[in-house]
Amino acid sequence: MKQIKFVAVILAAAFLCSCGSDKARLSGKIEGANKGDVVVKLLDINKMTVIDTLKLDAEGNYSCSVPVKPGDPEFVYVYYGANKVASLILQKGENVNVVSDSLGNYSVTGSPESELLCESEKAQAEFSAAVALYRSKLDGLNPSSAEALEIGSELYRNYVSYYRKRVLFVMENSKSLSTIPVLYENVGDLPVFSQHVDAIHFRNAYDSLVTVYPLSRYVKALDAEAARRENLLQLNNKASLANEIGFIDLDITGVDGKKISLSSVAENKKVVMVYFWASVMGEQKMFNQDVLKPVYKQFAPKGFEIYAVSLDTDKAAWATAVKAQEAGWVNVCDGLGTASPVISTYNVQKIPSLFFIIDGEVVTSTGVKDDASLRSFLSSKLK
Repeated sequence: MKQIKFVAVILAAAFLCSCGSDKARLSGKIEGANKGDVVVKLLDINKMTVIDTLKLDAEGNYSCSVPVKPGDPEFVYVYYGANKVASLILQKGENVNVVSDSLGNYSVTGSPESELLCESEKAQAEFSAAVALYRSKLDGLNPSSAEALEIGSELYRNYVSYYRKRVLFVMENSKSLSTIPVLYENVGDLPVFSQHVDAIHFRNAYDSLVTVYPLSRYVKALDAEAARRENLLQLNNKASLANEIGFIDLDITGVDGKKISLSSVAENKKVVMVYFWASVMGEQKMFNQDVLKPVYKQFAPKGFEIYAVSLDTDKAAWATAVKAQEAGWVNVCDGLGTASPVISTYNVQKIPSLFFIIDGEVVTSTGVKDDASLRSFLSSKLK
């Protein structure tokens, strides 16, 4: 009796140890295959890494263990020859079984996330096949013919319908990592989520997923992509307003913590110099003191203003430098340094850099290179 109890304790300990291991167990079968290699690859954000190469047995079976960190599920892909035969999202402790054919059709059990991913990939494959069929029908047709226009219209209607279904998938499965590949999905050479407003879907997906998978590196990467798309959306919105005001607006925090828009400054000034600089660069502080201050003092009464955008990352140090200079013009800083969206907004290649807004319109070709040319330019515009 004691020996039986001892064996039971050993088995229980082994079971607990197995459940606690940072691995997922993967087993599979390639139907109709009895030889060859199965390659298991792991996705690491933007690259694939081979983690195992397995020999099929005589019945087409294979198995392996996949390391999975707690709270950070892995995207794992199985290949047989040149064909991908399974896409999986594996979590710690899962025992997953895959049945595939050699062409890439598969089913999966033992992993709810992988089952959703399988469902999603089937929908994508069906729509991709439909798009390929439409495009084959268009080959050789005159693009302006009635037949080509009808086929193109039908393709567009189907694309819109598919896009809406993908949005619905993301919303209905907001706590599933299977939504991430959907957001990055391409059909042919066209991203499904290609509109500027799709930034909203990326942000909403992140906000939901981070509550379930706060440690996931894929979720963290989604946060960065959402931020990038939000910046592009903001830039697009500003660009749409640029036609009304003659330039893309900026709205950045000043020394007192309040935001100051470029449009509010340009509204009341004939000439505004938008000036990109950094207080950490000593020569630029000297330029402010020795050149800009005298110029500003001379031309400010005639309708001249400087909108100085700092690309510093230490806002406290920047504010201290600005206050010490007692410059008088408008100083703003978002604290993002080279990651600031203002760099892409105005294509800032280097600092210091500047351009002018004159009577509400951007002027870049001014010939301003130094103190003398700056004074000459302002004298010609502010008479």
